[in-house]
Amino acid sequence: MPKPVVVDARGHMLGRLASVLAKQLLSGQYVVAVRCEEIDISGGLVRQKAKYERFLRKRMLTAPTKGPIHFRAPSRILWRTIRGMIPHKTKRGAAAMERLKVFEGVPPPYDTVKRVVVPDALKVLRLQHGHKCCKLGDLASTVGWKHQDAVKLLEEKRKVKAQAYYEQKKKLNALKAKAYAA
Repeated sequence: MPKPVVVDARGHMLGRLASVLAKQLLSGQYVVAVRCEEIDISGGLVRQKAKYERFLRKRMLTAPTKGPIHFRAPSRILWRTIRGMIPHKTKRGAAAMERLKVFEGVPPPYDTVKRVVVPDALKVLRLQHGHKCCKLGDLASTVGWKHQDAVKLLEEKRKVKAQAYYEQKKKLNALKAKAYAA
């Protein structure tokens, strides 16, 4: 398996990020999206919640368990958004979807890997100043996702650990520079 591209989804617009990732998946790239709860959606939280509630009401009348499936977790919402941009019922599309992994937070195999951003999808570059937006994690927790507090706690622990590693790395680099200078 080739080395996957790890995308830090924090601060990206949902649809723009999904379209770029869908294109990469179809071209054969392995993609891992982390921190999906920090994705931005344009429009205020009240409006987005109303739209998602309308989506939740859509179901099959005779057998509601058969579909459509309404995911509540932010990672699965991103996954489904990307699936809508891929011909997932063909072999090529199914293979592309298998190359995608999505996570809330940054789980252990990917916390030590360099993460990239997608400039075409960044909120600071794409959303006009003053326009409302909301976080995907906040929307998910209002429609039934129950793990926002747990993910927040784990992220705080990870950030403390990463900060300690970074401080140690800075000291080591300073010692190396001093040794080269001598």
